[in-house]
Amino acid sequence: MSTRILAIDPGSRITGFGVIDVDDRSKIKYVTSGCIRLPDEALSIRLKNIYLNVQTLFAEYQPNEFAIEEVFLAKNANSALKLGQARGAAIVAAALNELFVYEYSAKRIKQSVVGNGAAEKRQVQQMVQLLLSLDSPPQVDAADALAIALCHAHTRTAAGLEYGVGKRAARSSGKRWTESDVRKMK
Repeated sequence: MSTRILAIDPGSRITGFGVIDVDDRSKIKYVTSGCIRLPDEALSIRLKNIYLNVQTLFAEYQPNEFAIEEVFLAKNANSALKLGQARGAAIVAAALNELFVYEYSAKRIKQSVVGNGAAEKRQVQQMVQLLLSLDSPPQVDAADALAIALCHAHTRTAAGLEYGVGKRAARSSGKRWTESDVRKMK
């Protein structure tokens, strides 16, 4: 049995998405990726477009798991707020589809895919291309979304989550999450 992961790289102008399948032997298969290009209109219209497009992705690809990048601290507070709102629109779509939301920091995603938490976007593109055996590197936002999906795939195991999610997973306590820990969070 395979698990389908939908990952979103949120943005208020361009939102990347990536879909991969992971089988019970942890073999990863590319399904699709792309970008939701948002109109140059009011933020409320762009957020609506994110929500509707992510809902369409749920309907078309029927993922079992959903992963998204955590909000990072930006130099511009207004940009950080818009990013948080874009994340919220995608998260609502996941919640309405009854999926738990797995969140990963940008540093952790890059560490998982490239091996360097400070990797450049071009390095992420190249590693995503290599890991998924793609003919060419995906567009930057789509590559970021696929990197999120790969990070989630690398984090989980067939028996449940190996290292957990979000901030708790970044702790150096060495505690592993168990499947029952994840069930308690749902």
